[in-house]
Amino acid sequence: MADKSAIEWTEATWNPTTGCDRISRGCDHCYALTLAKRLKAMGSPKYQTDGDPRTSGPGFGVATHQAELALPLRWREPRIVFVNSMSDLFHARVSFDFVEQVFDVMAATPQHTYQVLTKRASRLAKLAPRLTWPSNVWMGVSVEDSSEVGRIDDLRTVPAAVRFISAEPLLGPMTPLDLSGIDWLIAGGESGVGARPVDPAWVRDLRDQCQEDGVAFFFKQWGGRTPKAGGRDLDGETWDEMPGLPVMSAVRHRG
Repeated sequence: MADKSAIEWTEATWNPTTGCDRISRGCDHCYALTLAKRLKAMGSPKYQTDGDPRTSGPGFGVATHQAELALPLRWREPRIVFVNSMSDLFHARVSFDFVEQVFDVMAATPQHTYQVLTKRASRLAKLAPRLTWPSNVWMGVSVEDSSEVGRIDDLRTVPAAVRFISAEPLLGPMTPLDLSGIDWLIAGGESGVGARPVDPAWVRDLRDQCQEDGVAFFFKQWGGRTPKAGGRDLDGETWDEMPGLPVMSAVRHRG
């Protein structure tokens, strides 16, 4: 699971922490919660901690994994790494000491580019001044609709080399959106059982705002029963823009 990723905007995942708790509408159909239950049943040692059934579930209790910290040190080839696809590094039950150790590993492996994503933007803003931010760390917040845009204000205070927004699952319009200090925006519809449909107008508005403000735009998927059910084309184009990388660079493919 760590060596390769099917997520279109990254190349690998690294999970030094696992588990989380649902805190907003975007968490309602959390893929990681469902996957953790399956991994627990399969006997995976990282997923044997159960979470509160009101907000989490079997195998999805927050746990830290000291042995996982060494994994990026063993990767010889540079790669783009999504940190904690199965958790939230800034969850309250992840100690500052462990967060700092994760950042130390990222600083010690400058050949990799790390993408860290959180919904807990207020804790991010609180801890950010105490952390050393190497230039290979991209920091993002998940924002599913206009009720959560305050997370972006917290992100703006963070001295990351790249700041990004993940508008996935996109559950409502977010216009107008203040994109000052933001380098990249990912948008995508929800997938899985009970997936809530995304309005194309919401996606077009985000694309147009990004173009106007010079922010890289990446459209991941329309969503549906499976992630790829609806495809990725937006008005006949595939939007794969990335901020300042020689690979997976800013490209739009016309269909």
